[in-house]
Amino acid sequence: MKPESILKHTEHRPFPLPRGPWFMTQTWNHVLFAHWPLPVEALQNHIPSCLDIDTYEETAWIGILPFFIDQFHARFLPPIPRASSFPELNVRTYVKYRGIPGIYFFSLDAAQLLAVKGARTFFHLPYFYAEMELDRVDRKNIIFTSKREGGGSEILLHYRPVSRPFACKKDTLEYWLTERYRLYTTHKKSLYFQDIHHLQWPLQRAAASFRKNSAISGIELPSVSPILHYADSQKVLFWPMHRIRK
Repeated sequence: MKPESILKHTEHRPFPLPRGPWFMTQTWNHVLFAHWPLPVEALQNHIPSCLDIDTYEETAWIGILPFFIDQFHARFLPPIPRASSFPELNVRTYVKYRGIPGIYFFSLDAAQLLAVKGARTFFHLPYFYAEMELDRVDRKNIIFTSKREGGGSEILLHYRPVSRPFACKKDTLEYWLTERYRLYTTHKKSLYFQDIHHLQWPLQRAAASFRKNSAISGIELPSVSPILHYADSQKVLFWPMHRIRK
């Protein structure tokens, strides 16, 4: 779908589109959303003090998202050969700043060194280089492996969709977990944000088996099964990073 068509659909967003033109796009493929509930106090000390943990019915959540990026390029420019497609793994929680909901990343691992260096330098995000593979065994089953260079994060999991795609309603947990359009990060004691836009997620319920999982550091996951969702593909538009002046 062309960006102009995506920009016409905004009714699913929790706040309006950002001003100004988008500058970058990428497509996320074979996305697994794996989420665990946690008490607020288990996460609050792990995020910047200027942010508040966002909650759904007084519960905080932490998520692990493996997926495959392609068609990664700046606006008006073609994708860079051998640098525009790679697997990625995100570990995130949900926060608010002055009432505006968003994402806070504990870590982002990617199998493309140029993307890792660029994101750390220009977007102040905690990216790490990792050896990764996303293998689509057949039409449904996916095997994802990730091992961070230098250690500290390793994942081996198998996942697959188990339902037809559906669009979730705004008052549901599925919407709250997945329809997020702003990320927050800090750099040299300053708070930054970046806005994105995409169509509403075409979610499917999913099944997953974690054979190894050391992606979350310093936070103990609860002894419950995660809530799992899958999305086949999503084209995403990015706006520039902005420093928040207090």
